[in-house]
Amino acid sequence: MTQAEHYEQFLALHHQPEAFVMPNPWDGLSALIFKKAGFAALATSSAALAATLGRRDGRHAVSVAEHRAHAKLLIEVGGLPLNGDFEDGYGTTPDDVATTVKAAIETGLAGIGIEDTSGDPANPIRDFDEAVSRVAAAAKAGRRRIVLTGRTDNFIQGRNDLDDTIRRLTAFAEVGADVLYAPYPPDMAAVKAIVKAVAPKPVNLVVGTMSETPTVAELSAAGVKRISVGVSLYAHVAASLQDAATALANGDIATATSGMPSSESNSLIDQVARS
Repeated sequence: MTQAEHYEQFLALHHQPEAFVMPNPWDGLSALIFKKAGFAALATSSAALAATLGRRDGRHAVSVAEHRAHAKLLIEVGGLPLNGDFEDGYGTTPDDVATTVKAAIETGLAGIGIEDTSGDPANPIRDFDEAVSRVAAAAKAGRRRIVLTGRTDNFIQGRNDLDDTIRRLTAFAEVGADVLYAPYPPDMAAVKAIVKAVAPKPVNLVVGTMSETPTVAELSAAGVKRISVGVSLYAHVAASLQDAATALANGDIATATSGMPSSESNSLIDQVARS
């Protein structure tokens, strides 16, 4: 598939009647596992990528070149439309963001997310006008060539201001974002308010801090079109690895070495070689 074909496929998924789930692989094998499970699209996770490199997410610790190489691997191995979690667009100016979007298209990505983050722990969210101008530049650079997600990280950064979150998302929609996203909303009431505010444009949701985790069907009924899991699946694997490490340190080799047989992982990899 060409980048243009992946873009068309990815865009169409957002306009289906029901929500679709977009998991976030972090290496070739995880991409193959998700593909075998039947998912129609995948996404990078900046947090998972940073962790694989032993770095912190959200601090400009991963370069755009590293993210592009990571994305290229997932596209080549997974063979599915890929959305890129490209943080704030990797640059200090809107023109830098536009350059990043063009590079993402050249890499083969079907979608890209641009956040209003700054990489500065002391002031993690960019001012409103600056954030909007960066999404506008991304939209102009990628119009009809890549699915652009405009994202505000208010909730992640402890700014539980639903009104400002909606203000940012609606502004991102007005300047050309195709999908809107505010990670970790506090409750379903906030989710429904966001969906209503940006309609008819689709909303992406990652759930992690609600007291109850809604099902895919419940999120779909609320109007959410795309569900991602961010770093959660990588964290799930890391927790299992930590348990195995503890077992091994305590002398329990059997528990520590149980898992997917190499014959199964090799079979998945061989399927790619034959395709």
